[in-house]
Amino acid sequence: MGRLIFHVDVNSAFLSWEAARRVREGGEDLRLIPSCISGDPQKRTSIILAKSIPAKQYGIKTGEPVGMALQKCRNLVIAPPDFKLYEQCSRAFTEICRSFAPKVEKFSIDECFLDMSNTEQLYPDPIQTAHQLKDTIRDTLGFTVNIGIGSNKLLAKMASDFEKPDKVHTLFTDELEEKFFPLAVSDLISVGRGSIEKLERCCIRTIGDLARYDIQDLQKLMGRKFGQQLHDYANGHDPSPVEDQGRDAKGYSISTTLENDLVSSKAAQALLLNLTDHVALRMRADAARAGCVSVTIRTNDFKDRSHQRHLSEPCDITEELYQTVKQLFEELWDQQTPLRLLGVSLTQIIHDGAEQMSLFPDPQKEKERKIDKTMDALRSRYGMHAIARGSVGAPSERIGRKQRAQFEQKQKEENK
Repeated sequence: MGRLIFHVDVNSAFLSWEAARRVREGGEDLRLIPSCISGDPQKRTSIILAKSIPAKQYGIKTGEPVGMALQKCRNLVIAPPDFKLYEQCSRAFTEICRSFAPKVEKFSIDECFLDMSNTEQLYPDPIQTAHQLKDTIRDTLGFTVNIGIGSNKLLAKMASDFEKPDKVHTLFTDELEEKFFPLAVSDLISVGRGSIEKLERCCIRTIGDLARYDIQDLQKLMGRKFGQQLHDYANGHDPSPVEDQGRDAKGYSISTTLENDLVSSKAAQALLLNLTDHVALRMRADAARAGCVSVTIRTNDFKDRSHQRHLSEPCDITEELYQTVKQLFEELWDQQTPLRLLGVSLTQIIHDGAEQMSLFPDPQKEKERKIDKTMDALRSRYGMHAIARGSVGAPSERIGRKQRAQFEQKQKEENK
């Protein structure tokens, strides 16, 4: 038997994870009503991160301003993002996947690849195994996934995007003619808006058209390397391996994918602040510090770009990390090309369990460290949504006074 790859993709991850939590706590299922995940609706920079199917029926789109969404649906239920919850759910479904597969590659916070090759003695029926995995995740964790099965990562991922939610689909080599070739060329991974225009001018409208197009003419049109990749993908070829990842992370990362283009610099910075805040909190919880910060963007033509910077000394302060994140983002993005994904990673981790000391302490750093401790304590006691950082560019001193005052007030209420 040849290669056998599963791609597991959580259905509407952020909203599903929040909905599952509320159902466990006896609340309403957000998946059944017009609802979304978004920041503070009073802030003009807040955008829709995820939406329910009923919200989609109102024309609400991921990535649009929350104010615009509320104009479309006045009864829209808005839940705040909780990246700590998302990370917990991500780890939980990935652990279930690891119980089925010898090799698991976490592709993003809500999807992963499983290499099921050479497991036929343990799992004689791959489709039945995929259903078992899907149902185990649903029954154990309360949310649904789609699973695509293919002979490589490309085909497995394409299959998982077929009809949703809570489905299992296959896409093997002998199914390309029926299931793959009729798809629009825009459905193929790595084909963006600019590429679509070039291809359609040459009457390449389906994946089948692209697969049958002369490779040399395609390379002249799209460039040698990219033309070869497009031709390989259109014919269902993808030799890339599933990169096995152990349980002990060597870094901390978080990313979010938007269904629609993000073109606002302020909205991007607000999202990056949120991502940095949550990934730094996770790192501090492990008494760790990072020596390197990296930012990843994905443009609307599905081209990924990353930029990293080594810090002068390991850091765990959110504000310092965010300033580096913002600089990296400004160097990466041209302020024009629409974005589909933003991600932040902290690497070169030091697990020393001790607070960094200096003979000449920086008063500003000490203030920022106190702010982080206050916010971490609040969130640990009252949940991630108990408190949020101020808007992009807000003075840290003003934020610090506000957080400490809220913390002291909650302590007073608790002690009554």
